[in-house]
Amino acid sequence: MHMAAYTDFSPPFAIVEGSYSKENTSAVKDELLEGSKELKMSDDKPLRDPSVVRYSVNSTALVADTDLDFEITEKGFQHPSEGQSNFEPIFRSGSCAEKGPKQYMEDEHICIDDLVNHVNEIAGSTSPAAFYGVFDGHGGTDAALFVRNNILKFIMEDPCFPMCLEKALKNAFLKADYAFADNSSIDISSGTTALTALMFGRNMIVANAGDCRAVLGKRGKAIELSKDHKPNSASERHRIEKLGGVIYDGYLNGQLSIARALGDWHMKGPKGSAYPLSAEPELQETLLTEDDEFLIMGCDGLWDVMSSQCAVTMARKELMLHNDPERCSRELVREALKRNTCDNLTVIVICFSPDPPPRIEIPPTRICRSISVEGLNLLKSVLESNS
Repeated sequence: MHMAAYTDFSPPFAIVEGSYSKENTSAVKDELLEGSKELKMSDDKPLRDPSVVRYSVNSTALVADTDLDFEITEKGFQHPSEGQSNFEPIFRSGSCAEKGPKQYMEDEHICIDDLVNHVNEIAGSTSPAAFYGVFDGHGGTDAALFVRNNILKFIMEDPCFPMCLEKALKNAFLKADYAFADNSSIDISSGTTALTALMFGRNMIVANAGDCRAVLGKRGKAIELSKDHKPNSASERHRIEKLGGVIYDGYLNGQLSIARALGDWHMKGPKGSAYPLSAEPELQETLLTEDDEFLIMGCDGLWDVMSSQCAVTMARKELMLHNDPERCSRELVREALKRNTCDNLTVIVICFSPDPPPRIEIPPTRICRSISVEGLNLLKSVLESNS
């Protein structure tokens, strides 16, 4: 984690805009003139009243937005009903971790595709289960390594597991934070963010504390399942200032570029009390369907230089080519390095099907545009002058 990471908030979807300028009017006039020639060729048929004439113009020659009526329809994908779907995911993953331009590697991660056979507490379960985590350490590797080695144990040992997974996850994060503080053999001033994904059948719960990010690829669309906990975000700033913390130039108490983390006990108060640097995770639960193709989990070294939609688009293209999540994660890391990331890099790609993502066929968009009053008057004058 570098201390002043900038998160790319570029929008995940293309924005289509229409504009008007004086330069466009000549193009409009040319198209209207061309249209008038076609109208004159139909002398044997009476011309309809100009008030009901509709004229289609090229998209490069748009008049003012207020003069146009857009009627846009697009055939969307048919999503199966969540309650009626027979979809059962098959989890397979690949990961890649590089220290990048930094001197030391402080990230840790964990990938368990078959949690049922890995953990005795859920042995005999008929539903597939999996667990994944990314831990972006700072101030040394002690915190990231400790949380990586113990977080799943704390989840499984919690009294709420497996009946209430949300409560078990929150308890496990806080328990890991306290256990780290009590360990005298490690440096408790080191810290780490924590991002985990726990899957049971179609149910997936993402828990996040820090600025790692989980992004779902849903038929090519990027769906963010976690929020970056930056001190300057509105909700985090309100919480921090309410608890007596301050933010200097984007840094919590002038020291840390994140608002939530495990460890960093030199910045926290007595255990059990509330403090500006929180270890409590935010949770996002998702019911997986056939349209959910893969999940990308990455540290901020990836998201500092790549938007969520860019990562999903690239990952989907790679999976369509070779269907290998590990190779896909390597390509995402390689691309981030090409874009000059300043941090360690850790990426996990989790697929929910043994098959590669299918090719998406999108029918062409039908757009009907009505002519403006000014355009209609221009057309009438052209027709009259040519008659």
